[in-house]
Amino acid sequence: MNQTNGVLYDAGSRIYNAAIYARLSDDDADKGETKESDSIVNQKEYIREYLKSMPEIRVCSERADDGFSGVDFFRPGFQQMLEEVRAGEVNCIVVKDLSRLGRNYIDTGKYLQEFARLGVRFIAINDGYDTANLQGQASTILLPIKNLMNDSYSRDISVKIRSHLEVKKRKGEFVGAFAGYGYMKDENDKNRLVVDEYAAEVVRDIFKWKLEGMSQQGISDRLNENGVLSPAEYKRSLGMKYHTGFKCNPHAKWTAVAVGRILRNPLYIGSTVQGKTGRPNYKIKTLAPKPQETWIVVEHTHEGIVTKEEFETVNGLMRKDMRIPSSETTVYPLSGLIFCADCKQNMVRKTVPAKGKRYLYYTCSTNRADKTACTTHNISEPQLMAAVEAAIHTHIESVINIEKTIEFIAALPEQTTGAKKVDKQIEKLKADHEQYMTFKMKTYESFISGLIDKATYQNYTAIYNEKCVEIERAIAKRQEELDAILNAGNPKSNWIEHFKAFRFKENLLDRACLVRLIDRILIHEGGRIEIIFKHHNEYRAALAYIEQRIKDENTKEAG
Repeated sequence: MNQTNGVLYDAGSRIYNAAIYARLSDDDADKGETKESDSIVNQKEYIREYLKSMPEIRVCSERADDGFSGVDFFRPGFQQMLEEVRAGEVNCIVVKDLSRLGRNYIDTGKYLQEFARLGVRFIAINDGYDTANLQGQASTILLPIKNLMNDSYSRDISVKIRSHLEVKKRKGEFVGAFAGYGYMKDENDKNRLVVDEYAAEVVRDIFKWKLEGMSQQGISDRLNENGVLSPAEYKRSLGMKYHTGFKCNPHAKWTAVAVGRILRNPLYIGSTVQGKTGRPNYKIKTLAPKPQETWIVVEHTHEGIVTKEEFETVNGLMRKDMRIPSSETTVYPLSGLIFCADCKQNMVRKTVPAKGKRYLYYTCSTNRADKTACTTHNISEPQLMAAVEAAIHTHIESVINIEKTIEFIAALPEQTTGAKKVDKQIEKLKADHEQYMTFKMKTYESFISGLIDKATYQNYTAIYNEKCVEIERAIAKRQEELDAILNAGNPKSNWIEHFKAFRFKENLLDRACLVRLIDRILIHEGGRIEIIFKHHNEYRAALAYIEQRIKDENTKEAG
């Protein structure tokens, strides 16, 4: 009897051309249930041994998928077997158990229905399921239950693996298959990244060239001209079986997009960013982008390749409008730094040829789009560059004078006297704190010895705890006062040293200097130029501190 719409047929004397199918996935290993008997070789041997007692079945094909999940039916071995079935070369499929066919309840059921429609006999040995067995009606009833159990197994595995990886990610452990370009996995700890010096030097060059004014396209062109292997090709050259979710050519070269990814990646300042993509559920294998607010970012997980300042400067520039002609590979020195003081939009660079010469100037982008929306705010580039250079020199000298003034204030006798006074107060508070801690210990000893009851012990302990908290707050407050005196109330070191580093620089108008020193340049109507330098908040705070100290001194003299 042929099986159609669930009616079972008798094998009789029919000869079946069978395909043996075996599967082993990484899921089994993750679950900790991989056994020798479950190996591909042993699955096949198990099936052959079973078929020795079934002379009507002749094995004509053996297919296997090693390392493929049971929820994914796009497996090479399984697909090859389907082609044989649909071509009429195979009319019987034998597996060790139903889970070898698949663990996706819905899709497994669909394929079983297709086998029945095509008149293909299906045998799952350990489940006692054989569509040619008239006694299989009970198995037919149990099969959906077995199918659901396999589906549940895959779901549970997926949840456990995801939870395990989530914990690792939040601890800052790297769980990716391949380290980002510039890094490699630590030989002693696969979840930790270490610097790959060869590739790291390329990353440093990319950031340096960007700061010098090169465009992403210009950087990628230079890398290709110098014969530098792209990230994908570099990994393959190391013998890695590298694959990526990004589209790339068989022999991938550097592109502007690849350069942009490196410049935007906080990996290079020591941060691990994971969870950028994910799968909606365990049945879907295709990765999809996840919202940035859900990414898992952990700082200081490994050694950075560039400084945080370099990274932030580059990304600040990339967020600004720095459009250049497609024929050029460098960014103009002031590009992305000049804005209209009134409408706050970018100023655009224009070239006007006249009498055999080229005149360069900047004009308001809003005015160019709509003459009624804003005025031109025109200014010539040579005039602007000269003003910027002079302003940089003046600002650096001003910063150095601020440093000298602060050092002078810090050395004043009253500064030293005040510091000593506060320091003594802190030492006294620390001694009081230690005394109350001793009282607590003695009270506990008295309670243990039976000299005082529990209520008395708890009462005194509460009093001493309260005193300790009060003293700790007082110490913190005095420490702030001491820091203010010793540091002159000004975070001097970093920002002042930042400007001092450019004091003797020959060319202050190159791109690398300008983007490090200047936050933005505002052009007012009439040609007035307003330059806002980096660390302008610290600069203003320092001036305010000095002015306050001068005011205090004048008040003392008047008194």
